[in-house]
Amino acid sequence: MSIYRNAIWFLNGIQQYTRKGYAAASKDFETKDLEVSVVGRSFLITGANSGIGKATAMAIAKKGGTVHLVCRNKDKAEEAKSEIVSESGNAEVYVHVVDMSQTRKVWEFAEAFKKEHPSLNVLINNAGCMIHKRELNAEGLEMNFATNTMGVYILTQSLIPLLQKSRDPRVITVSSGGMLVQNLRVDDLQSEKDHFDGVMVYAQNKRQQVVLTEHWAKANPVIHFSVMHPGWVDTPAVSTAMPQFHQMMGDRLRSVDQGADTVVWLALSRAAARKSSGQFFQDRKSVPTHLPLAWTHSSAEEIHSFITQLETLARAVQSQHDLKGHTDTSVPQFV
Repeated sequence: MSIYRNAIWFLNGIQQYTRKGYAAASKDFETKDLEVSVVGRSFLITGANSGIGKATAMAIAKKGGTVHLVCRNKDKAEEAKSEIVSESGNAEVYVHVVDMSQTRKVWEFAEAFKKEHPSLNVLINNAGCMIHKRELNAEGLEMNFATNTMGVYILTQSLIPLLQKSRDPRVITVSSGGMLVQNLRVDDLQSEKDHFDGVMVYAQNKRQQVVLTEHWAKANPVIHFSVMHPGWVDTPAVSTAMPQFHQMMGDRLRSVDQGADTVVWLALSRAAARKSSGQFFQDRKSVPTHLPLAWTHSSAEEIHSFITQLETLARAVQSQHDLKGHTDTSVPQFV
């Protein structure tokens, strides 16, 4: 079944996820959807110094939004900021240096951001990684899981109170169509049991993001949640993590602006806000989260187990923080 599923997915991808797929889909786009001004609205984007994150930040800055770039590398972040300010003419661009793989640091950043800013209208979870050997972060979490899932969970969960008191709040998570070949594996969140395959671990994390988005949408009706697939995009991350795929696909890969288009549409347009919360998008349309006949659906028990495990890991991070003498009465409950 998995070989069949992977083959169907790849053939589907050649048709839809490439530059050619974007050209076909974009014929149905409404140009007026992005004829908006977002002056006075604030946007936080992780992984914003290159690729899809940077293209998204640039597009939002050009529409007048206040943009918070959350990046791991200070020099690259400042370089991206200078470029965005120069090209957009918008000086409301701010850099925050945070490594999304360092779980406690993510939580500390989110808590500090809540204290320093009265509102946040849109959170864009874009940062991600694909590491091909099993490595652990400072908290003992597998690095792909720590970045792609735990970082997204802790940042989003911590910022929900700030989002809830802001106007037209939205959370967008950049996932991947690769998640279609994975079912949620609640018995091995940190990839300890089988042979470690970075590509499949990444795909599993991306399935986890979809399940999280659906969970958040039900639990927080005030906020509009969405998760999306950008297509196969020519980014520095893809060329580094998947060099053979990058070379094989060549100029069939989408540009970063094409990859960012649906993120920008979900973040800015009124049309996106009218869609039901919790959906998976590709080229401005909601699409199924499972391939036909695929055994990738999760039971309610599996989803509950997954969320409970994330809550437990988050509380452990808080406990480590408190034990180091940083006790804070405003610690959020990750539920």
